Amino acid sequence: MYTPHAFLVDDLADIRRMMAACRLANFVTATSDGPMATPLPMFLDESEGEGGVLYAHLARPNPHWKAKPIGPGLAIFMGPDAYVTPSWYASKAEHGKVVPTWNYESVHASGPVEFFDDAERLLDVVTRLTRLHEDGRTSPWAVSDAPESYIAGQLRGIVGLRMPIEKLEGKRKMSQNRSEADRAGVREGLCASREAMDRVAAKLVP
Repeated sequence: MYTPHAFLVDDLADIRRMMAACRLANFVTATSDGPMATPLPMFLDESEGEGGVLYAHLARPNPHWKAKPIGPGLAIFMGPDAYVTPSWYASKAEHGKVVPTWNYESVHASGPVEFFDDAERLLDVVTRLTRLHEDGRTSPWAVSDAPESYIAGQLRGIVGLRMPIEKLEGKRKMSQNRSEADRAGVREGLCASREAMDRVAAKLVP
């Protein structure tokens, strides 16, 4: 990922926060049949290995897991993003030398890919993933709420994914390279937007 120094995120805790905030990642591998990508909810186990391990699962009919990866896999976590119009810049009125851009947060995690179909490991993955997304609900659903025979059948329809992280890159492009006056204009413009994501991005402009 191309990351100018102004946009670099190198604090591990900050990067992991960005990953946790992303509810759906894109899992990508290079294969002899060409690049393959699957959107997946993933979770990070920070206790495993030096850089942590990402877990997820794919539908068994998905051909992605059957194609042997060439090199490491890549998980892309995209955070808030927003279009930035030059009209918001104070410098537009000063000299007019401004163009549109796009603000965004992104984390790229890469490492060796392992697919597995052991029922016990799959149950652990879906249980932990479910807890992650049910946590905080008034009446959280648990995997154990469903009949064991039904869950066993569902597990036969999926394949697990394990990817130890060997490389982790974080980027936050939120107008840090602009003047304070320009950034203030961007914040004001995004806050006034009808797009919910724009208003979230506004809070990330320094």
